[in-house]
Amino acid sequence: MLNFNDPVSRRSFLSVGSLALGGLSLSQLMASKALAGAAGGDGKVVKDVSVVFLFMHGGPPQQETFDPKMSAPSGVRSTTDEIKTKIPGITFGGTMHKLAALNDKFSIVRSFSTGDGNHDIKPIVAKTQLNANLGSIYSRVAGTNHPITGMPRNIALFPRAVDKEAGEAVKQFGNFLSTGDLGSAYAPFEPGGDGTFQRNLQLALSRERFDDRRGLLEKIDVMRRTLDVTGEFTGIDRFQTQAFDTILGGVADAFDLSKEDPKLVARYDTSKLVARSAIDKKWNNHPRYADHVASLGKLMLMARRLCERGAGFVTVTTNFVWDFHADQNNAGCAEGMIYAGAPFDHAVSAFIEDVESRGLSKKILLVCCGEMGRTPKVNAKGGRDHWGGLAPLLLHGGGLKMGQTIGESSRDAGEAHTEPIRIPNLISTLMHSVFDVGLLRLDTSVPSEVAKLITGSEPIKELMA
Repeated sequence: MLNFNDPVSRRSFLSVGSLALGGLSLSQLMASKALAGAAGGDGKVVKDVSVVFLFMHGGPPQQETFDPKMSAPSGVRSTTDEIKTKIPGITFGGTMHKLAALNDKFSIVRSFSTGDGNHDIKPIVAKTQLNANLGSIYSRVAGTNHPITGMPRNIALFPRAVDKEAGEAVKQFGNFLSTGDLGSAYAPFEPGGDGTFQRNLQLALSRERFDDRRGLLEKIDVMRRTLDVTGEFTGIDRFQTQAFDTILGGVADAFDLSKEDPKLVARYDTSKLVARSAIDKKWNNHPRYADHVASLGKLMLMARRLCERGAGFVTVTTNFVWDFHADQNNAGCAEGMIYAGAPFDHAVSAFIEDVESRGLSKKILLVCCGEMGRTPKVNAKGGRDHWGGLAPLLLHGGGLKMGQTIGESSRDAGEAHTEPIRIPNLISTLMHSVFDVGLLRLDTSVPSEVAKLITGSEPIKELMA
């Protein structure tokens, strides 16, 4: 344990502003940024846009979310009925009532196909030679930490980031933290997960390791009080002071939801939607349903806070809850939408309202999809099985064109009736949102495989402004 009354320990903590970005400390980067700003700056490959990718692990159903097909026969149409949305003629599955009132603010794709019905994480880990998660690909171009705030650029949020009682993240279907050929330096920062807070943050804290973000926050509070009493800041230049305040305040506070207005926290909170005792224990997946309900809203609130402070790509997933087979493991569609769909509707609508109210809709792009959709016909037990032909996709913000329903599905929501939109098109849309692709093509520092992934496919044309 570090002794904060020890001058050596205080000096080691004062090096907290050193984020090992190309050999420069955060204070040096701030100074160079100030000089660049005074000189007018130049063209930037990295845009001022962040991505929040909410991965709907398990494969959400088309009909019960955004394409109810109520004119289709029983067994095909939505098992949760339908609800009118703000856009005339467009309806959603009956669970999505809060999003239905906001659908002029986001866009839905009804012709999105992930290509197969396998349980994996293919939309978030690019199946190329890189085999790296999209956040790591982003940080390979943008840098591992924000040059002003010090915030990690690439962050993965699992239920344990906000709920210490939550189970471990599901990993048997793919590694959300995979960096492939890019190397471990570009791994997502994972607060409250298998890693430690400072592991990816790269704070110069010597040998000290903290088990979770609460531990780090406690140490930071002690350090701040000690430095205030001892006057340790005397003689530190402006950029060193700014770097110190940035790490201790901006980065640490971003992970502390107690800094938010309690009314806003309550608006996001999904934990009261379904009591743990109300989740049927006959499903082996019931602990994951409980984690999803308990954590999703707070994870989305944390994601917004992180983006505001410089995170560029935040992956959110709440474990494996959208697998609606109605077998011994999983609930069927109607019941499953209570456990998975209602918290999704609540949390995503809160996020959209929050981002819109803060004027951040051009600076934060939200993407929601899973690894597949579900079968057009309900099985004999009231569930839907694996289906790669069509899957739900929602996008909000990022400066893209909103208020659209893009593409059409077949009569049974089994395949695209219009030209299908595929994962490479989605990835291209994200990358065009966060990068100036024209400048990126000219940047020789970007590895060819990274550049190929970013520029190799066409974005979803209906969304491009």
